[in-house]
Amino acid sequence: MSDYVIAPPPQAVLEVHGSQALFPVRRVYCIGRNYAAHAVEMGHDPDREPPFFFQKNPDCLDGSGHFPYPVMSEDVHHEAELLVALGIGGRDIAETTALEHVWGYGLALDMTRRDLQGAAKKMGRPWEIGKSFEHAAPVGPLYPVVEVGHPSEGALRLKVNGEIRQDGDLNQMIWKVPAMIAHLSRYYTLAAGDVILTGTPSGVGPVVRGDRLELTCAPFAPLRVEVT
Repeated sequence: MSDYVIAPPPQAVLEVHGSQALFPVRRVYCIGRNYAAHAVEMGHDPDREPPFFFQKNPDCLDGSGHFPYPVMSEDVHHEAELLVALGIGGRDIAETTALEHVWGYGLALDMTRRDLQGAAKKMGRPWEIGKSFEHAAPVGPLYPVVEVGHPSEGALRLKVNGEIRQDGDLNQMIWKVPAMIAHLSRYYTLAAGDVILTGTPSGVGPVVRGDRLELTCAPFAPLRVEVT
């Protein structure tokens, strides 16, 4: 006899490069305006802001290679990001030891219903309606730290239909990965399975049905996504 009154929802998972094993996802934290040029293009001064985070739901992660254009929006934007997956959690993690908590890295797109996000901002409301919706985070496979180390520099580049839209470098992050982990752990009890999206360079812009997106950053395989 089942212990549940309804069937439990499926566990959100990420594929692991070169393995049949899967990485179970617990929570998804996303840092806002973590590249100076992107903060400026969004109308903010990056020098005056401490880090801040919002969340996507674990089931927003989608490794299918397809991004169905979402409902209730006419202005959906791409945001190219490095993804960090934690293998160890904790509270009040020191920045000097934070990388010891990382299991692996991957590539992701923080897709955003910009019109709905903008309306929420004007009314002082939360961003979830613009950030957390079905298929809102296309992702590639995870690469274990033992294979790729801790990438801290390298071109993070997004092409749309073969044209470069975003062209940044991981070393341009205002808050580096250890600082993000340390900061989050002061407000939340982090745990194995938590995922962090680390922010996007400048050049965010709209997508339409039929667009083909390609996100590259060595040493990862390209993340290719079609808007449907």
